[in-house]
Amino acid sequence: MTSRPEGRSLELYFIDGRPDGMLTAEVFNWTGHILMAPRTQIGTALARREARHAGAYILLGEQGGKPTAYIGEGDDIGQRIKNHDINKDWWTSVVLITSAANNLHKAHAQYLEARLVEVARTVGRVSLDNGNNPARPTLSEAATSNMEGFLDYLFMVLPALRVDMFLENTRPQRNVGATTPTAATPVFELTSPKHGLHATARLEGGEFIVDAGSQARTDWESARDEHTYGRLHAELVDAGVLILDGSHRRFAESYAFRSPSAAAAVVFGRPANGQVEWKMKGTSTTYKDWEARQIGSASPGEPG
Repeated sequence: MTSRPEGRSLELYFIDGRPDGMLTAEVFNWTGHILMAPRTQIGTALARREARHAGAYILLGEQGGKPTAYIGEGDDIGQRIKNHDINKDWWTSVVLITSAANNLHKAHAQYLEARLVEVARTVGRVSLDNGNNPARPTLSEAATSNMEGFLDYLFMVLPALRVDMFLENTRPQRNVGATTPTAATPVFELTSPKHGLHATARLEGGEFIVDAGSQARTDWESARDEHTYGRLHAELVDAGVLILDGSHRRFAESYAFRSPSAAAAVVFGRPANGQVEWKMKGTSTTYKDWEARQIGSASPGEPG
């Protein structure tokens, strides 16, 4: 019998009752603690007790129209930000990563910084203002395992706070030709005879994954900044997910999108209604019609 993934509960506390103000995030049975604050409240944030703890921090903002981040660490992260980073003019929010009991020490903080920089550079969703890749400090085998467990929770919590710079959306490649649509893993196609494009995607584990080898337009057809998916197209080009291949681009890796419309827009290089433009492989059934059948056949049962 296949066991169901274990659920976890995230507790968010909006300190001043505003969704755009300071907040803390904690998970039951996790020693970590996150404080997130807009720059407009940096004085108040750095006056809090947890800002004097050892840990890591992330500055978030934009430079030259591109998402940018800086990852740092310290045994008193509030003082570190005051002394070294307050004069950086591009960042607009900060994430402080500590432990509730203040039981991280300097080497733990350095390990967090090194691993966060490693993962951020690998994922490539944002530009890092860090000048180098900090080396991992020497920790015992047990301490290293503990810190990797700490990071597992952290990488779950941060996307819930809309900090997705560590979220890896590429997926393992599969043999597209050997796969046929099934109820569990339906396969969809998208074509554009005008631009000579063909793409395939699968719905798997709740993710809409466009397969490696699928084709996409070379460029977004209008100003990228005018549309969220235009910026996503540019992000995938910068990250090496979309690479030039003759007169179009090709997905070098399979990539998980948040919706069929996001995937269709990146393929077509323009806003698109993926609900009707993706078709089940080998049929004229749209994603919308397939989804309606799934909803209609669903019966009440256990949650999830």
